[in-house]
Amino acid sequence: MPTDVLMPQMGESIVEGTIVRWIKTVGDVVDRDEPLFEISTDKVDAEIPSPVDGVVTAIKAEVGETVPVNSVVAVIGGEPIAAGPAPADGGMPAQTEPVPGDGQAERAGQTVQSPPMSRRLSPVVRRLAAEHGVDPSTLLGTGDGGRVTKADVLAGVAARSLPSGPPSAEAGTRVEPMSVMRQRIAEHMLTSRRTSALVHTLFEVDFSAVAALRAGRSVSERTPGYLSFIVKAVADALVAMPVINASIAGSDIVYHDDVNIGIAVALDWGLIVPVIRRADRLTVDEIDTAILDLAARARSKQLTPDEVSGGTFTITNPGAFGSVFGLPIINQPQSAILCVGAIEKRPAVVDDAVVVRLRAFLSLGFDHRLIDGALADHYLAQVKETLEGAPPQPRKTS
Repeated sequence: MPTDVLMPQMGESIVEGTIVRWIKTVGDVVDRDEPLFEISTDKVDAEIPSPVDGVVTAIKAEVGETVPVNSVVAVIGGEPIAAGPAPADGGMPAQTEPVPGDGQAERAGQTVQSPPMSRRLSPVVRRLAAEHGVDPSTLLGTGDGGRVTKADVLAGVAARSLPSGPPSAEAGTRVEPMSVMRQRIAEHMLTSRRTSALVHTLFEVDFSAVAALRAGRSVSERTPGYLSFIVKAVADALVAMPVINASIAGSDIVYHDDVNIGIAVALDWGLIVPVIRRADRLTVDEIDTAILDLAARARSKQLTPDEVSGGTFTITNPGAFGSVFGLPIINQPQSAILCVGAIEKRPAVVDDAVVVRLRAFLSLGFDHRLIDGALADHYLAQVKETLEGAPPQPRKTS
């Protein structure tokens, strides 16, 4: 019996998902739990596995289409349909049979004509064209059989905004639509800038003591990264100063019982922030294991929505790419974010002598509506003092 493939609900608050790409097309054989298609939601990008073994006999949602949860997006049966594989854009094959009453029925000595352009458009493409005032009949379709796709409409919109006349330096400009993830990032960043009274403070931290701890690990032990020590120091300081871990809801201050720290992970296609829950209750080694696991699954699109929600504080680490320091935007609805610059050897004055020390800049972005500058400085000073004086000890193995 054919099996309907439904748009899954990737989290309690998620009501829809956007098809990013079809990994399998019509006519392909697919095994149970083999990746079938990829979606993007407000929370996470994920590859969705096939619920059964079989052959993909129909694809009912095209790439770029946003579909409500529990809607049928594909059908898996025993035999492929005669129409052949789905087009490259993930949509349904263009209709090529005559439509009764449309005046294009086959006549003697003539071939069957394609249906009118309006009948070759998906609902998403038709709606997008209407929103931007684009006449689809003027576009060159790149889909199967010359079908106009969402990308064709967006390209037409972009072309209208380019200057006309002789070719210029911009003649070779490439225009492509934002991915769903990039659109979400853009929305969140603009919302944050409009919401928070964003201020930053910057401290330089000596990591020599942390380096000594790391060097003291035996060859058989995995050495935690510097970020794991920072996460632990940050979490402990949040327990001591809970207002930094709080958030604003209207005219109320919401104090969170748990310290859930988001770690920004850079991806080739965007940015995602998986969350280490109750980080203050974990050891440095446990935090290090969590960071490695979450980062690996973020890059392979294996995270669940629950793993990227519920954060109360965020850490971003551009220092891994060589950045000296940064001034990041707060991850709403949180009230603060820590940025870690490159940890590297620099000259420092110690006991009136210039020496080489392993140092880095830590910057704290905070919402001045809730957190005063003195409190932010006090918080970051405690993180600095912990890392320089008595860094969190890694768990000793027996």
